[in-house]
Amino acid sequence: MKLLTHNMLTSKCMKGVNIGYPLKIKAVDLKESEVDFNPDFISRIIPKLDWNVLVSAASSIGKNENLPEDLLPEYEKNTEFLKRVHHVLLEVDVVNGELICPESGRKFPINNGIPNMILNEDEV
Repeated sequence: MKLLTHNMLTSKCMKGVNIGYPLKIKAVDLKESEVDFNPDFISRIIPKLDWNVLVSAASSIGKNENLPEDLLPEYEKNTEFLKRVHHVLLEVDVVNGELICPESGRKFPINNGIPNMILNEDEV
């Protein structure tokens, strides 16, 4: 599971959960793989992210890559910054672990890079 995916996942559909975001990550296995760097894509995706959630998620799995707590002004002109964001978003993969709902504590397994967010009948 990429951190780009994590940034958009929520457990809000669960009974009794109002926000369900951000999900906590407990990573067991990580994998890094090279992906072609596309600065235009990264520049366009950054405004759609919850920046604080990305920084926190990257830190929780030990891959912060020196991301600043606050988004840099004129970040789209900073190639080094865009490369660090690219690496965290697209090249780091949580292969096995779990996502944890911040409200209910419900754990969602991540197996082979795929988070299983399917709820049991009594959770809907």
